[in-house]
Amino acid sequence: MQTGPKNLITDVPGIRVGNAQNDVLKSGTTVLVGDEPFTASVHVMGGAPGTRETDLLAPDKMVAAIDALVLSGGSAYGLDACSGVADGLRRAGRGFQLGDATIPLVPGAILFDLLNGGAKDWVENPYRGLGLAALESADTDFALGTVGAGTGALTAMVKGGLGSASLRLPDGTTVGALVAANPVGAVTTPGDRHFYAAPFELGNEFGGLGPDPSSGLGFSLESRKLASMSPRENTTIAIVATDATLTKAQCQRMAVAAHDGIGRATVPAHTPHDGDLVFAISTAARDISDTTVPLIGHAASLCLSRAIARAVFHATPAEGDLLPCWRDLNA
Repeated sequence: MQTGPKNLITDVPGIRVGNAQNDVLKSGTTVLVGDEPFTASVHVMGGAPGTRETDLLAPDKMVAAIDALVLSGGSAYGLDACSGVADGLRRAGRGFQLGDATIPLVPGAILFDLLNGGAKDWVENPYRGLGLAALESADTDFALGTVGAGTGALTAMVKGGLGSASLRLPDGTTVGALVAANPVGAVTTPGDRHFYAAPFELGNEFGGLGPDPSSGLGFSLESRKLASMSPRENTTIAIVATDATLTKAQCQRMAVAAHDGIGRATVPAHTPHDGDLVFAISTAARDISDTTVPLIGHAASLCLSRAIARAVFHATPAEGDLLPCWRDLNA
């Protein structure tokens, strides 16, 4: 396996990603949209998820394809970003057709960033506008770190952020991941230098420092984040994608496998106070053999681990931050 040309989820042909954020708010929204509707499913392993329209992604539900997915900050307020995306898609004539009605299908998930030091004294919910702005900016190139849904994200010890990574399988199939990393757990080992995801790094995509040579790494649960706020303000939300033709049931299994990537990159993961959720999508551009399906899930987990580390690696400082950036600690 090797990375795609951009090492972004948009190495999967036919999808674009847009970000919008408000630096005073210290929050934002990320949108993934397809050139055409795509097959999707979801799997939740955190104990505190916040979602919109995820039930329709179950394999037994009638909806065959959706138009976009939203990852957003803002806790429950952030779910309104999906409405902004739906507005934009409807204007473009995109959506499920039912008689004369056009209904864009836009599932979404949120993370909690309401206590991260940003101004949250709005009069009107800003996330609908952020959702529309993110949709309008969607492209195959996009920034990582302190942008979009990752703008106000925090890990246990350092700032979180928005991350992405990709892999090209031997048969030419492409797999990618997009993540907003805001977990209870740490993404870096004690000392703030090495990443838990280091064994899966390709090249120097998040510093090239290699694994931490220390032992007993999982027993230290120090958290600057916990010292700054209660343990309930968390969540890692992600999308994994492939151009392989998958059913909704196969997409769900891809999402299940991808959760391994969160566990490999974050310690601890999937806690009662995380809302850990992974969407999985197929653009159905490539026919594949049955033997490739398990490999796609494995590749998705590797991409997600790397994307989480890249989110933290690319985070940048901003006024009023509660936690330092990895780059500042390792300059």
